[in-house]
Formats: sequence, C-alpha cells, structure tokens
Amino acid sequence: MSQRNNIYFFYTHKDHLDEKLQQLFELARENNFNIVDHPDQANIIVSVGGDGAFLQAVRTTGFRQDCLYTGITHSNESGLYCDFNLDNFDEMLDTIIHEELEVRRFPVINVLINGESAFHCLNEVSIRSTIIKTIVMDVYIDDMHFETFRGDGLIVATPTGSTGYNKSTQGAIVDPKLPCFQVSEIASLNNNRYRTLGSSFILNKDRTLTLQIVQDGNDYPIIGMDNEAYSIRNIKDLTVTLSDNVIKTVKLKNNSYWDRVKRTFL
Repeated sequence: MSQRNNIYFFYTHKDHLDEKLQQLFELARENNFNIVDHPDQANIIVSVGGDGAFLQAVRTTGFRQDCLYTGITHSNESGLYCDFNLDNFDEMLDTIIHEELEVRRFPVINVLINGESAFHCLNEVSIRSTIIKTIVMDVYIDDMHFETFRGDGLIVATPTGSTGYNKSTQGAIVDPKLPCFQVSEIASLNNNRYRTLGSSFILNKDRTLTLQIVQDGNDYPIIGMDNEAYSIRNIKDLTVTLSDNVIKTVKLKNNSYWDRVKRTFL
C-alpha cells in the first residue's frame, strides 16, 4: 500500500467541480491516501474531465514511466482513456486498496521535428496545411520512398489514438495490444497526375516513418500533437517511431478497450 498511496489530481479549477472534488479528497484520505500538491510526488496521477484532460495530464507531467495514470469523467460521460467517473470514484479507491487492479499499457510514439525537437504523443501527431493550398510530403518507410502525398495533411496515430481524429478520416480502429502506429490521409489529391495510396496503412513497431515537406511555400504547417497545436516555422521533416515507453493506467475488470469502444460508438 505504501508503494502507491500518493495521489495527484489534475483538473481545471471551477467552483462547482472544486466543491464536488472535496468529497472525493475526503474519501481518499479516509482510505489512507495522501493527496499531494505536485505530480512529481505522486505514484498515481488522476485526471478529471474526460479524455482531453487525460491527454493533457500525461503531457503536462512528462509521460512518466514510474507511476499509474487514471482518468475520471464527469457524471454521465464516458471516455476511452477513463475507466471511472465522479459517481464511482470510491470504486477506484477500492480497486487500488485491495490490489484487484489490472494495469493497461498504452503505446506512445516519438516525433522528431527537423532532427532537433523531440516530442511524445499518446494519441496522434498530425501535420496540416495552414494555407489554401495542398501540402506536399515525400513519405518514407525506413529508407524507402513510399509515395509523394498531396492533400490537406496526414495523421500518424497510436492504437488508442485510432479512435480519434484518425477514425474521422476513415482510418481503422486498432487494438492497443498491437505495438504499431497508423498513417491516414486528410483529403488527398488523386487524379491522372497525382497518386497516393488512398487508404490508411499500419506500420510495425520497428519501422521508421519519415515525412519530408516539399518546400513550395507551405513550410509553415500546423503540427497537432494529441490535443495541442504547435506552430513551428520552416518545417523540413518529421520522423516518427514507436517509443519504448508506455503509459500505464488503472483498468477496471470487465471493462476492456473494446467494451469502451462499443459503449462509445455503438
């Protein structure tokens, strides 16, 4: 128990939420948990507010490998990253206390921009044009030139990220037990002159994806990483690989990834 009894709550302070969370804080203390003021002191990091808050909590706290993450949604909401809501927080504490928890491990991708700036993504990285003009990218798989893409942009998604932006572009939903990442097109241009694959494709964990931006005036695209946008001038290339790191989350029994997919979409 002493190994994992320090909890940090990640949430946006709002009067009505602060009031409700005070009840949860008291419940946690009654069960011998310590509520800490800084995530570096925590063994468990709890986000409050749905999948967006969970992604932000993971990114803000540095994709920590030495703690468990878990998410709490607001009442009557569901989340693909969040097993709990404000109405069953006591169930989460009971799970942790009695060591009945299962740990889920979600894949993470590494993104290297211009060979200099390195980032992690739990959901996806997307690169999109910011002007009314197609963006052109040479796509390399390992050292092989695969295609020259022309269109609005590309999405590179993790298995858990496959249910997000990737799904809206007709990408496949991927089991997070598969160590891989997926590449999906955003409004590709296909005609007698330009040709792309025209569908998503999935790369194994040992592959390296390189996207080289053709410098034709569209070298200031928007780079989206999970739920944050990065505007970086003079983008030349992105290199994406599957990270050795994973995000460990608390899992309720009888609530698999596919249970949550069914509950969310069907």
